[in-house]
Parts: sequence; structure tokens; C-alpha cells
Amino acid sequence: MTRSEQLFALAEKLIPGGVNSPVRAFGSVGGVPRFIQQANGAVIKDADNNRYIDFVGSWGPMILGHNHPAVYSAVIETAKKGLSFGAATELEVQMAGLITSMVPSVEMARMVNSGTEAVMSAVRAARGYTKKDKIIKFAGCYHGHSDAMLVKAGSGAMTAGVPDSAGVPAGCAQDTLTAVYNDISSVRALLEEYPDQIAAVIIEPVAANMGVVCPRPDFLQQLRTLCDQYHAVLIFDEVITGFRLGIDGAQGWFRVTPDLTVYGKIIGAGMPVGAYGGKREIMETVSPVGPVYQAGTLSGNPVAMAAGIAQLTILKENPQIYRHINGLGEQLRDGLRSALKENGLPFTVNGIGSLSCLFFTKQPVTGCTSAKTADTALYADYFHHMLSRGIYLAPAQFEAMFISNAHTEQDIDTALAAAKDFFRSKANGR
Repeated sequence: MTRSEQLFALAEKLIPGGVNSPVRAFGSVGGVPRFIQQANGAVIKDADNNRYIDFVGSWGPMILGHNHPAVYSAVIETAKKGLSFGAATELEVQMAGLITSMVPSVEMARMVNSGTEAVMSAVRAARGYTKKDKIIKFAGCYHGHSDAMLVKAGSGAMTAGVPDSAGVPAGCAQDTLTAVYNDISSVRALLEEYPDQIAAVIIEPVAANMGVVCPRPDFLQQLRTLCDQYHAVLIFDEVITGFRLGIDGAQGWFRVTPDLTVYGKIIGAGMPVGAYGGKREIMETVSPVGPVYQAGTLSGNPVAMAAGIAQLTILKENPQIYRHINGLGEQLRDGLRSALKENGLPFTVNGIGSLSCLFFTKQPVTGCTSAKTADTALYADYFHHMLSRGIYLAPAQFEAMFISNAHTEQDIDTALAAAKDFFRSKANGR
């Protein structure tokens, strides 16, 4: 029995499902999850000392690669001074200043402890600001596990076939309306039905929790126009895209300005942290300035702030990083498409910048419905084939592949060679 198998057997007795986040259980791909003990650059090692080129990157925030020297040093030096104070620190002021300097739409920011908490808080601020209750989200977009957001959610919920959650009272979700991603008419219809009741529209500007699905041309701008027309707050959930597509994220890439933006672990270089921010007039409704209450003892934790400041400063000062990771993203997608065509396989490759997804479906994937046509059993075969070749992918079809600045062209070529072997085997009926 491997060490990972031993650990998982023990974990199942102590932790629900043996994991502290559902997708880690390998439930949609089968087999035993790998217990990771070390990571450096683009490589992770498991408890059995197996080495993998990592295309998960702690689900996105390791944009510089694992254990980057500047981040590591910042964490160690800050930890020497204390781990948590529950009081104001200079580092949280520096972080807020860094975010507002990099993202023009963010005039003020509030630190929290996760992307889930950031979404919950941003939605509350939007409701407090507009004095309206209903929100619009999109099927297949995942915004964390707060009660109001577990309505037709994406990512692990999609893979598990449980888009909603037990334990969520009907009243908590009754004001959450669901539209169709990339279908502006579905949004317009809801706004017309509830013209004076919509507080906010929240969206992943690039949907990255039903695989990777890019917005159609003008879709985000049309959302902006409708929100202005109906006096609703437009919230961009940039937990995945923020500081990854560029220093100003998806809103900079598509040149659409939201009212509020939500960030997650990328602002902590992978440490537990999140933030929300946006227009000053909205953010000043938040306590202690305004009536919208939100608090957290660990919000602005100094060690997380130090790690995030180190990472964001490097990104801000080195724009060539984005040229590198986006170029590798193109190399990966072009290589996958070429290999699929060579073997006569009709599967779909989506992506943008350093985010990519291979869908095992012949349909173009433009939203939740088309994403769900993917053959998840075939993805499971693909996942284990790649794992056996030293390539660590997300253990679920509806997730992104993340490229970091630590990846090289050779890493991409190694991954493509493994994928080509799999495609050849399927083309030959094996």
C-alpha cells in the first residue's frame, strides 16, 4: 500500500470523505488522491516521492510558481514578528494601496479570508447600497459555498451532479435568480420581470468553474449597460482571473468596468485570503463607516498580506511574466488542438491567457449546458493517463489548467507528449 493510500484510509475515518474540500477526493475520476508533501516551481511531490509537473497550482494563485523565493522570504520574515494580531497593521494598508494602484475600478478594498467570504460580503454591500434584495448569477458559475450562491453552481458541484446543497433553507436562495452565461436575453428577461428588485448581477467574467468558457464579444459590455439601465451593481468575481489575465484582470482584458470586484487566494500568493473592492460610494456603506456589517479577526492577516504584497509587486513590476505565461497557454492549446486533429478526435479546447481546458465533447462549449455534454468518464481515463506520466491535472473535468511563470516550454512539450499518447490510444480503439 502506498503512503497516499495509507493516509487516505486514515483520513476517511477522521474527515468527511477523507478530504477538506470535495474535489480533492478524486470522486469524479476514481482512485486515491495524492497527498502532496512538497512543491517548488512548477513541480509537486507526493507522500510517495512521486514527482509531477503541476497544472493546478493550488487552483490558480501560484502564478509565480510554488515557493517563490521572494514570497517565501516575506512569509518567514513576517512570521518572526507574530502570526496574528487582530489589530490594524501597515501591511494591510500596503495591500489595499497595491490593489487600488493596479486595478482602476477598485477605489477602496476590504480584506477578508477567502473568495467565498469576499463574494458574500460584496453581495451584502450591493444589497445595502441599492436597498434591493434580488441578485442574478449564472448557471455554472461558482462563487463559493455561501448559502445564496449554491444555486446552479459550477466546479465541484457540477462534477458531483449536485448543483445545489442540502442544508440550505429555501429562504436563503429565494432571492437568487439564475441566468444563462453568454445569453444576454436571459439577463434582460429577469431584469424586466423584476425591474426594481435586482441589487446586483454577479459573474465570473471568464467562467472558469465549468471548465474555461470565454464571454462572447460584447456580452460583458451588454451586462454593464443593462446594470446601468436598471441601477444594479455589476460584480466581477475575479477569484480566478484577477491578476492572472493581467495586472487588472479580466476587466482590463475586456475593457469593461464593474462596480465591485471579488478576489481570492491569488492576492495572498496561495495563502488563505480574499478581498472585495470597488466604487468608493459603495464601499463606504461597509461598517464601520456605513450600515453594512462585515468583520473578521483574521482579515488582513499580516503573514498573508506579506506573501501577497511580494507576489503582486513582482507582477506589477514585471509585465513580461504575462507574455511568458500567456504564450505558454497558447502553446498548450495549439498543441492539444493539433494532436486532436492529427488523430481525428472531435474534442474541444477552450482557453484564454494562461487558462486552458480540454473538454471531451465535440460541441463548442459556450456555457453550462454545452459543458455538461462532456464525457466525464473519458476525462477520468485521461486524468489517470496523465498522472501516470507525471502530469498533475485537476481531478475533475470542469476545472481549468493553470500555467505559472515557473513553467517552461519543455514542461508544455512534456504534457503534450503525454496527451498525444492518450489521443493515439483512443483513435486506435484502445
